[in-house]
Amino acid sequence: MTATTAGVPSLIDRIKGFSPPDRYLPVIATFALLVGMFGIGSARYEGFASPQVIANLFVDNTFLIVLAVGMTFVILTGGIDLSVGSVVALSTMVAASTLQHGWHPLLAAGAVLLVGTTIGLAHGLVIHYLGIQPFIATLAGMFLARGLCYLISIESIPIRNSSFSSFASKTVTLPGDVYVTWTALLALGAVAVAAWVLARTRFGRTVYAVGGSEASAMLMGLRVARVKVGVYVISGFCSALAGLLFSLYMLSGYSLHAIGMELDAIAAVVIGGTLLTGGRGLVIGSLLGVLVLGSIQTFISFDGTLSSWWTKISIGVLLLLFVVLQRVFTRRQT
Repeated sequence: MTATTAGVPSLIDRIKGFSPPDRYLPVIATFALLVGMFGIGSARYEGFASPQVIANLFVDNTFLIVLAVGMTFVILTGGIDLSVGSVVALSTMVAASTLQHGWHPLLAAGAVLLVGTTIGLAHGLVIHYLGIQPFIATLAGMFLARGLCYLISIESIPIRNSSFSSFASKTVTLPGDVYVTWTALLALGAVAVAAWVLARTRFGRTVYAVGGSEASAMLMGLRVARVKVGVYVISGFCSALAGLLFSLYMLSGYSLHAIGMELDAIAAVVIGGTLLTGGRGLVIGSLLGVLVLGSIQTFISFDGTLSSWWTKISIGVLLLLFVVLQRVFTRRQT
């Protein structure tokens, strides 16, 4: 009896004294923001928080989820990749053009992934071995990829391949008559793989080490070159995969697709709690960041009276807020 009563207060004290590690606080803040947005939305609009509306956030943002995964790897090392939007557009053009010429969809998809991965590899090699700033190197890649789009075609290229279109429209029914597309499941699979790589592999741990201090990582004998090149290869691959998903979503290839999408990806990663200086962040946070951006668009759609430009205004305010929060968290640790 005495032991039991003595144990209860100690357990309560432990619960009260528990606080999550600092590295989880930005992700928790993003999750709290997402829950709060849905709470406000459900109070104002009927059906806002319905399961299908939540599922649609994943369906409509599959390409941005995959793009944010690749961007997370790059930003964790302290880099940046401004070319991802242009690589998405190039991927849609390559997919549409090869399908138009009678290529098998799997062969066309392979060509798209090869092109994106090669661009990422070139970025990594130039940045690490030539010492060029990531901003400049990927800015050049952005212009290169966009220019290649216009070389393929100035006009939009429709995708009429029956197998491609069929896969784009296939859905999976979840409990409660909620449906999602296979592309959404593919995007969530990419998130799961990326989270496993960062948490459970030597490559992932080295990514965090390089972002924390590249000089210290080199002194510890870590494979800095392999990781710095590797994260841009991953970003290029994810950009190409996002381009495939975008072409499935739009069923066309167009040179003006995905203009500004690189900024949306960066915003989602930062809102998800990844430090722009590198060394700290989680892929699940980037996923939550994408869902926050999607929720803003859902708010505007349900309201019906707000201009679409409020999406950009809201993203700008949130981005500034989370950058300030990052500064506060880093100061607390120093």
